[in-house]
Amino acid sequence: MAIAPIEIHGKKILITGPTGQVAMPVVEAFTKVADIYALARFSNPADQQKMESMGAKTIKADLASDDLSHLPTDFDYVINFAVVKTGGFEYDLKANAEGVGRLMMQCRNVKAFLHFSSTGVYQYQGQEPLTEESPLGDNHRKMFPTYSISKIAAETVCRFVAHQFNIPTTIARLNVPYGDNGGWPYWHLMMMKEGIPIDIHPERPNYYNPIYAEDYIEKIPRLLAIASAEVTTLNFGGSQRVSIEEWCSYLEKLTGLEPRFRDDDKAFGSLWFDTTKMEALIGKTQIDWHKGIKRMVTSLSPELLKP
Repeated sequence: MAIAPIEIHGKKILITGPTGQVAMPVVEAFTKVADIYALARFSNPADQQKMESMGAKTIKADLASDDLSHLPTDFDYVINFAVVKTGGFEYDLKANAEGVGRLMMQCRNVKAFLHFSSTGVYQYQGQEPLTEESPLGDNHRKMFPTYSISKIAAETVCRFVAHQFNIPTTIARLNVPYGDNGGWPYWHLMMMKEGIPIDIHPERPNYYNPIYAEDYIEKIPRLLAIASAEVTTLNFGGSQRVSIEEWCSYLEKLTGLEPRFRDDDKAFGSLWFDTTKMEALIGKTQIDWHKGIKRMVTSLSPELLKP
């Protein structure tokens, strides 16, 4: 039976990387019930204003280099969405790996620390479902040269600091998050609209576990609830297995736009996972992928929908 979620009402929560596509819906939802602090570089002042308009208190900081000693030490929970993908290894490793360690050391008194990693840490396994024990590898090299290695390094630093300071921690390896503000399926829709070929691995179908924002927002208090000083690591995505080919076909049904697939053996291949551990700990996701994708298109590009 899944573990009950923690109570976030009235809690003091730090969210890093809050302006990203994945984190922003979380900030918007959680500011309604909790005391939310949003930490980012805020190089665009409009992003900082948007966070504050949602009700979050903003903290301007660069996890790669800034002194974090000014951060409050009384957060109840920290949720780390921050990720940097400049393509330069020195800076990206400082921001993604060293950064999470410095953040955890400053916030070592939290009840739980939730670090969002990615199923992009895994070595490609063909059509086999991934488990948390599957081999790691440099999966995303073609599109994001530093991404997989930075994510693996960040997990390692996260575990080390959690063990050293006895910080209850969860590492959630996220798989294709999407919602009313975008995501990979929406990117594919825009490529379909412009007639741009979609590169896919020739070993078809290319399966994933897309998770709609409403589902991951609901699961975050459960991910915090399963945190342990030993560090709980789990794959995190939708309970349904869906291929790129399937969601593009459904986008074609909704819009009439036809996907053009192009085989590329260096493209991301299947990264779907065995949901057993996730569902045992935090339960199944609820939003059917057809419903989620239709909501996404209706929200962002209603003019593309067929009458």
